[in-house]
Amino acid sequence: MLRTVNRIVLALLGIALVIVGGSVLAVGLGVKPPSWWIHDGRKDVLLSAADRNRWRDEGWWWPVVIAALAVLLLLALWWLVAQLRRHRLSEVLVDTGDGEGARLRGRALESVLVDGAESLDGVEHAGAVLTGRRSAPKARASLTLAPHATPGEALRRLGDDTLAQAKRSAGLDALPAEVRLRAVKHRAERVN
Repeated sequence: MLRTVNRIVLALLGIALVIVGGSVLAVGLGVKPPSWWIHDGRKDVLLSAADRNRWRDEGWWWPVVIAALAVLLLLALWWLVAQLRRHRLSEVLVDTGDGEGARLRGRALESVLVDGAESLDGVEHAGAVLTGRRSAPKARASLTLAPHATPGEALRRLGDDTLAQAKRSAGLDALPAEVRLRAVKHRAERVN
């Protein structure tokens, strides 16, 4: 719901900015504006000489205005990047066979994946994040392997046991996964 409201507000704000900017550009190119419009013609400016000179004696005014606009621009860019960034999946749609379906919390499935991966022999620590769509999730897992672990064996068991069980229990056709393996940092063992 919040995502929908966010996108609607963003769309309305964008439409308003395009209309205002386009109309200012049209007036600047010589189109006759309506009588109620804020600009009268091509020679009209956004800030008149009186408006610009009102704060001329105050040395702090223009640096404050420029700094405030710069902060506003940085906040707008940060918000835009936050909107475009891929977030983790909040829920997964489970096909129950009755046509209705059910919703499984994404964090619950991530927790199951982490618990299953950490129970494997040779895995010291595990992490999992679900991405993709609600009907077709993808898993990103990271495994920290113990010094005695075999990476191929750990990866095979993760796919055959943990991911297969999660796929079956959620009723998914497929659960593609990207797995990153790391080794635990340890000191060399002494041989006597």
